[in-house]
Amino acid sequence: MPSLIEWTSLAPYADAALRIAVGALLIPHGLRFAFGMWPDTGNPNGTMQKLAAALDSWGYRPGWLWSKAIAFNHLVCGPLLVLGLFTRPAALIAALFLTVACFERWKVGKWFWNKLGVEYTLLWAIAAFHVLITGPGRFSLDRVLGISVF
Repeated sequence: MPSLIEWTSLAPYADAALRIAVGALLIPHGLRFAFGMWPDTGNPNGTMQKLAAALDSWGYRPGWLWSKAIAFNHLVCGPLLVLGLFTRPAALIAALFLTVACFERWKVGKWFWNKLGVEYTLLWAIAAFHVLITGPGRFSLDRVLGISVF
């Protein structure tokens, strides 16, 4: 029996939506810890210095370097993913950082997101991995500009 909708024809739209969501969700997290935006959202690391100190205490030394790398992930890779520009390198960085975050979330709250566990971060890491594997897709600046990076 033929389907009313050819579901696979919607794949480019779904891929674009997932790529945009992964990137767009990174941005407010970066703004929150790097610039102190949304201070009442439960983030104890409202500045880069506080994040660096927290990273040092968690064993990610030097914290100042890792805080800048995390800020790059959120505030550079996030917008690049939204635009679909240098998509695979941005998705690789995001997937790696989110995978590390999964280990940290497990140490803090085990599984459930409402206990600061890994559940939410794991889904986000898998989504970033999907973007890495599928690439920029039809609706991206990479495609418009003819950019192909691995």
